[in-house]
Amino acid sequence: MELPLGIRRVTLPLPMRPGHVHAYLVPGSDGWTLVDTGLGLPDAAERWAAELEGIELTRVVVTHFHPDHVGAVADVSQLTGATVHQGELDYEQCELVWANPAWPQRISDWFLRHGVPRVLAEELLHTGDAYRPFVRYQPDPELVRSGDRIDGWELVAAPGHADGQLCLLRDGILLSADHLLDPISPTVGLWPASRHDPLGDFLESLRRTIELAPTLALPGHGEPIEDPVGRAHALIEHHRLRLAQTESALGPEPRTAYDVSLPLFGNELKPAARRFAVAETLSHLERLVREERAERHEADGVVSYTEPQTIRGRRSA
Repeated sequence: MELPLGIRRVTLPLPMRPGHVHAYLVPGSDGWTLVDTGLGLPDAAERWAAELEGIELTRVVVTHFHPDHVGAVADVSQLTGATVHQGELDYEQCELVWANPAWPQRISDWFLRHGVPRVLAEELLHTGDAYRPFVRYQPDPELVRSGDRIDGWELVAAPGHADGQLCLLRDGILLSADHLLDPISPTVGLWPASRHDPLGDFLESLRRTIELAPTLALPGHGEPIEDPVGRAHALIEHHRLRLAQTESALGPEPRTAYDVSLPLFGNELKPAARRFAVAETLSHLERLVREERAERHEADGVVSYTEPQTIRGRRSA
């Protein structure tokens, strides 16, 4: 698919929802830049060899370390000799997750800490680790940061969906990765070793997008977004409502993030979906704590939440 500024969209398959991910080929003064690479499926190198035929690829930019964006980076770099550029924080987390054999157990312990039953926590461990064989990131990339420019494109920090996520902006066009999506909402979850308030980060990133006022967003999933500012406003409203729903699920008795995820996302979820539901519930609970609309407790290694003491006091009065 050809887009403004001569950008080409490459759509790659995913074995999980939403079933696809977009990478973007961007022409420039010294060759082409590839933004993201899709999952490192067994045929990734072959697929990219066909996609890049006749193209002089100069560099690859990684927007964030999630497997469907970073998975085939090493394949593409080895195939073309292109340099790889990745955000400093994002690369740090990329190594922490994908080069760390202890990470799956840390995730399992994290879910246990937040109320997930042990049997289900083990299922979530295996579900989350299923993509590890399909992640071939590039060690020691060229590290970049927000405000840097790559062949005329400005890198813009967009934490929330991933702490170190970077978007690219030029001439009103925003390569938004998983920061802006439509009609689905980007997952904004709280994970071990992540920043403490990812939802607060995400809302601030959306407000920054409104200030930048791009006229077109090219997302990692779905179709081009022709009103990025309107979509940013809609996502802010979505999370305002979700925060209210999360708040209404709390009462005087402690409830874990797993407990609260059940009324918010339903009881019947597959392990992969429950994994994200608990993490997203956590991000909303922690935002409520910061807004003094909830209280956080910890006892016997388990974290739980209640309505604020002021409300509990009124209930008992």
